[in-house]
Amino acid sequence: MPPRLKKIIFVFFFLSGFCGLLYQVVWLRMAYASFGIITPVLSVIISVFMLGLALGSFFGGRLITHLTHRYKTSPVIFYALTEFFIGLGAFVIPGLFSLGERLLLFAGDMNSISYLLFSDVIIAISVLPWCILMGFTYPFMMSFVKSRDKESTSGFSYLYFANVIGSVCGTLLTALVLIELAGFYNSLLIAASLNFSIFAAGIVVNKCYPYQNNITENAKAANNQFFAPGNTATEHPALIYLLLALTGFISMAMEVVWIRAFTPVMLTTIYSFAAILTVYLFATWAGSFLYRRQLHRKSVLSTGDLLACLAVFSFLPIVMNDPRLVISIPAVLLSIFPFCAALGYLTPKLIDEYSLGRPDEAGKAYAINIAGCVIGPLFASYILLPKYGVKFSLILLGIPFLLLLATYHKGFLFKKKRLMIMTALALCMILISTFINISYEEVYVLPEDGSGSREFYVLQKDSVVRRDHTATVISTGQGMQKMLLVNGIGISSLRPITKMMAHLPLAFCQDMPQSVLVICLGMGTTYRSALSWNIKATAVELVPSVRDAMGYYFTDAEAIMKNPRGKIIIDDGRRFLNRTNETFDIITIDPPPPLEAAGSSLLYSEEFYRLIRKHLKPKGILQQWFPCGELKIAQAAARALSNSFPYIKVYKSVEGWGFHFLASASPIEAPSVRTMISRIPDAARKDITEWYEVDNDNSFEGFIRFVLASEIPVTTLLNNDKRITITDDRPYNEYFFLRRKLDNFRGTYRNVSCEPSLND
Repeated sequence: MPPRLKKIIFVFFFLSGFCGLLYQVVWLRMAYASFGIITPVLSVIISVFMLGLALGSFFGGRLITHLTHRYKTSPVIFYALTEFFIGLGAFVIPGLFSLGERLLLFAGDMNSISYLLFSDVIIAISVLPWCILMGFTYPFMMSFVKSRDKESTSGFSYLYFANVIGSVCGTLLTALVLIELAGFYNSLLIAASLNFSIFAAGIVVNKCYPYQNNITENAKAANNQFFAPGNTATEHPALIYLLLALTGFISMAMEVVWIRAFTPVMLTTIYSFAAILTVYLFATWAGSFLYRRQLHRKSVLSTGDLLACLAVFSFLPIVMNDPRLVISIPAVLLSIFPFCAALGYLTPKLIDEYSLGRPDEAGKAYAINIAGCVIGPLFASYILLPKYGVKFSLILLGIPFLLLLATYHKGFLFKKKRLMIMTALALCMILISTFINISYEEVYVLPEDGSGSREFYVLQKDSVVRRDHTATVISTGQGMQKMLLVNGIGISSLRPITKMMAHLPLAFCQDMPQSVLVICLGMGTTYRSALSWNIKATAVELVPSVRDAMGYYFTDAEAIMKNPRGKIIIDDGRRFLNRTNETFDIITIDPPPPLEAAGSSLLYSEEFYRLIRKHLKPKGILQQWFPCGELKIAQAAARALSNSFPYIKVYKSVEGWGFHFLASASPIEAPSVRTMISRIPDAARKDITEWYEVDNDNSFEGFIRFVLASEIPVTTLLNNDKRITITDDRPYNEYFFLRRKLDNFRGTYRNVSCEPSLND
């Protein structure tokens, strides 16, 4: 094959990989917006993505042979058409997600079997066709390579190599640059334009390198100058299928477990997922690069040696990330690198050996590998994580490599010194992981103190751990030090602030309020306070185990749960509002920390506020809590509210940090001290003073006076640049890499404070 053409093909697959990962990142975020920020959505997106690649790879080899013979047309034309139709997906899928979201409004709570099932089906219908097209690209291009160079036997690994490099770049640039600068929709347009460019370039390549039918039917019998006789694939096809299926299953299941396991260190920002995915792909590229290099030197590692490496490497994420040893993002990322690199070496090696360059055989082998990738994330989300937690899930996923190693070598395992050492090391790591190591589920990692160091404390023995398909929820602490942890992140503690999230807006109602909606239950403090007004209270919570944990924090939790005026619904806040016709006097929101959490912009965006406004009564009030954080995020949240509501008041919290935003479509009149006191029922007054030392009427009056005196003008939280806002398409609070780098370089980065003047 001419070197120039080889480079062109490399560029095609680099760009194809770039676009593929850009689509995956953006589709995942759009799916969160439409179907909820829950682990099953992540698992289904990954599984459907892989299923499409598997189906495309499996059927693509036969299809391209049929098409080229029937139409006497070069495979590169069909490859180009495939890229063209993939590009059309950028315009179609957002609409399909929106349609699916509307159809699912009648499927019940998000925790219901019907919702989980139908949402999976809708995601599959929306995404699968385009992923199948992506799967076609490998056999289609391999057919073209074979038509130009019938002696080629390593075409798959060459395309795989280029595609993985593009995937790494696509993940990094999408997360760090494109979405922050261009937003989701424009990022999709960029990917589509690249797909269309590949289509146009493919037409030109066809003109320069016209159709040739050089594919021989006996290619599989050709002498392979790179592989030693008696390779694994040709002698044991059943074993090669097993290896490909299991490595795909285990690797993708581990990726889902890693994301939950390392959340306490990586945090819940979008960059955490991008970092793990980037290291996964970069390590895969490194393994593929090493394989290609040794392939040309005729010194490829044996499958047995690679299995021995995987048996050891699979336990490194447990052993290296014991919080008693180190709490470090580099340690987390480094621990998964060897495992991913070994897989990056093994997968193209096995497929090359099996297919010998034939697109139909390569497609079949790759499809088997990806079939495992489809099942792995679902198995991890619905079975392993809810039942066994992160540590034992990883142990169970690592053990099969040791069994495969024993099966592969049979009686020779203990006759080769190198294999004996690796086997013994793997056994030791299993024992250490099981009986000595602890995971981040067993500790609470404290936030950074500014010095860059992270500290932790081991959870008390009476801490309660609850797991479900959505998250791992831990209740810990005693007295007023009780805490709620979700996937290792501190979500809430017993604070008067959470009480005032209900009492403040309720006391501002000119007429006696009748109903309140609490979005994000947390410990249940705000919901409990709302019920003290003896009115109808509805709480919406995404994680079932959070609702079940309420009894840990309050002795009267059983009575609260049985209160006929209250109900707790397991659902996404936005989805609940979309599927109900109810209106409320008060809607209060306390988004989960941190401010930059992935998907949190959906609770701060202009589109969400417009939806809330439809569900407020004419004089209804929205209470939006905003903790301290980056000043520009506070300004963006304030601008989003200002663009959605004509009347806004802002109050500093009773603890001196963070802000209560009160927003309404009608004027909000601040009551006098006496008027506000008169509006508060006795039960609500008792609830307010539960955690305060208020001995008499005078001290309670002083407390209310302090609350009302904490108002600040909303204009102090508005940036002069009106583009600083939060929308569904531009999640300003989630994507901040370039902004903060530039502000730190200029020395203009500021955190929000409680001072009265905050405008730049």
